[in-house]
Amino acid sequence: MPYKPQSDPKSSAYQADIRITDLGDKIGDPVRAADTPKHILRFRNDRWDKSVGLNDLDDKKWIDHFGKFEPLPENLNPPLALRYHGHQFRNYNPEIGDGRGFLFAQMRDHENRLMDLGTKGSGTTPWSRTGDGKLTLKGAVREILATEMLEALGVETSKTFSVVETGEELWRGDEPSPTRSAVMTRLNHSHIRFGTFQRIAFEKNEQLMLKLTEYCLTHYYGGAKTNNPASELFERVVGRTAQLAGAYMTAGFVHGVLNTDNMNITGESFDYGPWRFTPYWEPGFTAAYFDQEGLYCFGRQPEALHWNLAQLANALRLIADSDPLVAALESFPRKYGEAFTEHFCWRLGVQSDGFETDKPLIIAAETALSSKTVTIDQFFFDWGHSSAPPVNVYTDEVFGDFRSQMELRVRARPSAGEYWMGSGACSLHIEEVEATWDAIAKDDNWSPLNDKIEAIRTMGSALRQNN
Repeated sequence: MPYKPQSDPKSSAYQADIRITDLGDKIGDPVRAADTPKHILRFRNDRWDKSVGLNDLDDKKWIDHFGKFEPLPENLNPPLALRYHGHQFRNYNPEIGDGRGFLFAQMRDHENRLMDLGTKGSGTTPWSRTGDGKLTLKGAVREILATEMLEALGVETSKTFSVVETGEELWRGDEPSPTRSAVMTRLNHSHIRFGTFQRIAFEKNEQLMLKLTEYCLTHYYGGAKTNNPASELFERVVGRTAQLAGAYMTAGFVHGVLNTDNMNITGESFDYGPWRFTPYWEPGFTAAYFDQEGLYCFGRQPEALHWNLAQLANALRLIADSDPLVAALESFPRKYGEAFTEHFCWRLGVQSDGFETDKPLIIAAETALSSKTVTIDQFFFDWGHSSAPPVNVYTDEVFGDFRSQMELRVRARPSAGEYWMGSGACSLHIEEVEATWDAIAKDDNWSPLNDKIEAIRTMGSALRQNN
């Protein structure tokens, strides 16, 4: 089955649709945003603002809503800090929740999907513990870059919707301080996490678990089709999560902190901290300096997501029999393999012929990439629009099997276009991220960030063409 990336956003009228309150007062806590000394608009997503009917806001009104968090019309007032638990590096933590953000609004998008606008860095909540509830401007810039790149590479991800600099000085132990501050708003199909279900199971609240399960099926999966809603929901989440795992690997992306509180029920990647893109096909590559044992390294991400699904299944046992949950969980490896091969063929620009037929091509590609003679980004750039790129590195013996496999493949993408005619691959390695931030930190120069966003979106448009 050929992989199809998410379609480009289209214009839609603003349509508030507050559904989270149907779940009652145990799903979250009313909060208010912190007051900040300044409100400087640094980023607004001009691709996705139109999808929820907010593209007509001028900058002042935008800041009113996404810097000062004045409620959107007929929307949440006050916003809600959502409650959840989670396994953090596989240790269960019952003392977490939205500690520096909240659910700000819900509305319909251009596909009539229920969408959430959530914040990061908007101040303390009942779940902040010892944190200050704030976000560094560097953290916001990094999230802009991560979400733009992942979207371009066909990964289902949250969208960085807005970044407003707030004029505060923040102190952080893992980066030069004081550093600049910001508040960010992200657009998601859902902010319901695996950890949301874990908290409800911990509290043994069967009624709320049933309501949440029905809520997720209704608003994210088109409604229940069986008399076993919990197992039905879980089966669908397994499929979405397998797609996410496959997309991560093809993108060469390392999330860094794949805890159960960082997994959402719609299979979207979100909540970016110490992420990185690995330059080479290196299974042991890690993103977080504190991941000493490589639990969430590049090559172990499918395993991590499978483990997280097992924790969700365990929570759903509160209202479901084990057998169908186990059956769905055991389907993950196959679904991941299928998703990975489909996504790999998509990025490679060839027609997928099915999981079993694609296997030799994928194995040959992984073997060649493991030689580290070419970066992941350059490999897909060179082959993504050509059946025989004129690059000497591909004449090496390690690429022999891959070249033979590619000769048998039908191209699924045109060879012409602005991106493919460029000088090289668009990448986002740590050196590029740091250089982009340095220009802002030292000279308040936002041009490198804007240029990188433009380059990433050009690549994304090329990858989506005829696919």
